[in-house]
Amino acid sequence: MRAWLFSGLLVLLVGCATPASDSLYQQLGGQTGITRIVEDMLLRAAADARIKQHFVEVDIVRVRDKLVEQLCELSGGPCTYSGDSMEESHTGLHISRSDFNALVELLQAAMDQQGVSVRAQNQLLAHLAPMRGEIIER
Repeated sequence: MRAWLFSGLLVLLVGCATPASDSLYQQLGGQTGITRIVEDMLLRAAADARIKQHFVEVDIVRVRDKLVEQLCELSGGPCTYSGDSMEESHTGLHISRSDFNALVELLQAAMDQQGVSVRAQNQLLAHLAPMRGEIIER
């Protein structure tokens, strides 16, 4: 009986000591955190000589809003992405591999700035990676 009680107590203590796994949405800071990440990334993009030309003649508020929706949905949040497909959004923009990679760098820098863990960053990038083919060289 003592062994059973000790085992049960040990399981209970270990369970309490191990934090529950937060969703990716929560790890990104929820709606507020995702909005900060997107806004930071876009500010960096507007100042980055490698890619700023892609953001000159766009409705930046719409871009921000759709990116927030998209990242929220991809990370398991309560949002539904209502924008165009990635292919439709990027056709005619002639985004190169290096342009794409530059924006990914800026996204990572924005996530670093918001204190997002490397693990959560990698999870988000893994969700975004399949879209690469729909964005570059269109």
